[in-house]
Amino acid sequence: MTQEERRYYLIHALQEEMPNYADYQIPEDEQGQKDLLRALFNVRPPAPASPAFLKVQDAYLKERTEEKGITDSRTLAPVPANPQLVLWQGDITTLRCDAIINAANSQMTGCYRPLHHCEDNMVHSFAGVQLRWDTWQRMEAYRETYGQDYEQPTAVPMITPGYNLPAKQVIHIVGPIVSPFLMQKHKDQLAACYRASLDLAAENGCENIAFCCLSTGVFMFPQDKAAEIAVAAVEQWMKEHPSGGLKQVIFNVFKEDDLRIYQRLLCAADSDGFKKIRVKRSGGEDM
Repeated sequence: MTQEERRYYLIHALQEEMPNYADYQIPEDEQGQKDLLRALFNVRPPAPASPAFLKVQDAYLKERTEEKGITDSRTLAPVPANPQLVLWQGDITTLRCDAIINAANSQMTGCYRPLHHCEDNMVHSFAGVQLRWDTWQRMEAYRETYGQDYEQPTAVPMITPGYNLPAKQVIHIVGPIVSPFLMQKHKDQLAACYRASLDLAAENGCENIAFCCLSTGVFMFPQDKAAEIAVAAVEQWMKEHPSGGLKQVIFNVFKEDDLRIYQRLLCAADSDGFKKIRVKRSGGEDM
């Protein structure tokens, strides 16, 4: 099957599964088809999928990621001041590494808003429907233990396979929501997110891990303060665990302003080392 044939197959299968969306006409243009497919992925409730569906979905997503361009973490240059730290600007769903961090919400089953730009949406979109079903089952098991009102606490990570992502595993963690204003408890919670994620990665044999800019989007943590806490927490953890198995920590940014903030914290603006870590961002927001 071609990619177009796979898109049509997946759209038809999802519309049959969700009759409320059956009247949506499949656009003639490629971008419109990609947007519709991703939107259907976004709204699909947690459920197992047939082997036939998964075979086509997996082939489609893997080829789509290859089209966007996969970055191998082993090729990334470290920052000048620390050989264990990397600053990388790019689409985290295209990064091949042992684990990436997903900025999750407390329900832990991904973002359901069609075509939303958050990382949680992108990670679930390109991992495939298996990821939502996996996290839902884990949350149901927790609810059997703790009650039906259970939500994942802040700074308590969950690790899953990466499924169709280049990353082997995904560590999902709920960052602090800053409201009504930034307080010390938010700073402590954010630092705990980084420490707990590093602990879990090390426990699962990861040699490297990529962090997104936790809590800085809709969770409203100021970007500069979040970056300072992130760098300090990671550097302290690495010092305390010199033989903890983790050899590389990647700070992943997507926005230019986040790049400048981490640049200031990690390396000189005109250093040769920094020039090596700038990469062209791939267009990662469609299916």
